[in-house]
Amino acid sequence: MDFSQAVSHLNWLAILVSPLAGFVIGGIWYGPLFGKAWMRATGVTEAQARSRNIAKTYGGVFVLNLIAAASLAMFIGPTGTWQFGLIAGLLTGLTFISVALGVTYLFESRPFSLFAINAGYQTVLFAAMGAILGAWR
Repeated sequence: MDFSQAVSHLNWLAILVSPLAGFVIGGIWYGPLFGKAWMRATGVTEAQARSRNIAKTYGGVFVLNLIAAASLAMFIGPTGTWQFGLIAGLLTGLTFISVALGVTYLFESRPFSLFAINAGYQTVLFAAMGAILGAWR
């Protein structure tokens, strides 16, 4: 399959919507579930977190997750189901994303707790995006 064939079957509405799962999951993940632990591990204070340019941060996150969703949609393909999308996203998060983060975190000597929080979030996000992309053909 060439690139034009891979792109022709994509459901762009699903690709636009699936990154929104990141905001919902992230709000829970980096809020009540692991927010305080993440702040301790990163050294980010509440004042620093509040002083960020929200439009730049969330806009950038949306664009990056949009790129990831388009790539994941190509991997899932036109015949994928929500179950296949869920597994594809889960494995992408557990292998490609988590392993890449792990290598970087080892060289940067970041704490394991930060790796676990961030890799866990990415794994759950990719699983959710995969399920959405697979279900919404």
